[in-house]
Amino acid sequence: PVQTDSSHQKARITGIDGARVRAELTAGKVVVVTGFQGINQNNDITTLGRGGSDTSAVAVAAALQAHECMIFTDVDGVYTTDPRVVPQARRMARITIEEMLEMASQGAKVLQIRSVEFAGKFKVRTRVLSSLTDPLLNVDEEAQSGTLITFEEDPTMEEAVISSIAFNRDEAKITLTRVPDTPGIAYQILGPIAQANVEVDVIIQNQSLDGTTDFSFTVHRSDFDKAIAILNEQVKSAIGAREVVGDQNICKVSAVGIGMRSHAGVASRMFRVLAEEGINIQMISTSEIKITVVIEDKYLELAVRALHDEFGLEQDLLESP
Repeated sequence: PVQTDSSHQKARITGIDGARVRAELTAGKVVVVTGFQGINQNNDITTLGRGGSDTSAVAVAAALQAHECMIFTDVDGVYTTDPRVVPQARRMARITIEEMLEMASQGAKVLQIRSVEFAGKFKVRTRVLSSLTDPLLNVDEEAQSGTLITFEEDPTMEEAVISSIAFNRDEAKITLTRVPDTPGIAYQILGPIAQANVEVDVIIQNQSLDGTTDFSFTVHRSDFDKAIAILNEQVKSAIGAREVVGDQNICKVSAVGIGMRSHAGVASRMFRVLAEEGINIQMISTSEIKITVVIEDKYLELAVRALHDEFGLEQDLLESP
């Protein structure tokens, strides 16, 4: 069985006993393991939440110390961006775990983020393949159509400064205005939000004026009403903020690439392109291999196409693994 904790509908895997599966495989049998679910310490059935089948697959592969986990889905690999937005988007033959993790966290829906985290933690090579290819193809032939997600960095990967443009429409921005600029204020605001199991992404605190500041952050659009209610009922008066302002007409656009580590000027190129298209940046968040901007959602497709073109992602960047 897949052992999990007891979190309702969002259970996390705590362990897998692979002995029985290994024994059946050794006996030459084909083993079918049910994904998306497990049992907790009370032997109650639990479910892993959205994308739980991806997580199950990678977890079983990790438990069996498999050479590779092959996930068959409705696309034939990981693309430089969503082909429905940019028809010239190209399938990548190889991508690192770090890049895939950033893409998944910024809105790419090819793999569920927990499955990517699992693959990175246990160093499981994972390949994304189409379930719609010719069933008569052998595994080696079929693998050439997919994308290998690997924890092994290839020196040629750094030749591509940016590997993909990810985006997420399901975002909302919340701002508390005239917040006292005192130690611990961020915790007083975000503590109740976290207790309600609402995930916060981009956070910005403006420069203090007259001892007060504006504090903004983004949440998933489905959590917007809950977060607004918490801030109005529990936080606003307690900290002395003036008002709570919400905006659901925003989106995130991210440039992701491991080559960013060794190339300067990526941010300036990204900001220049958006400026030339007349797109105002509301918030900015960065990591070592990612730059994310929050913009008005009506500009999403324009921004994605412009950035995809700027970084030359319509070209074949990497050869097949």
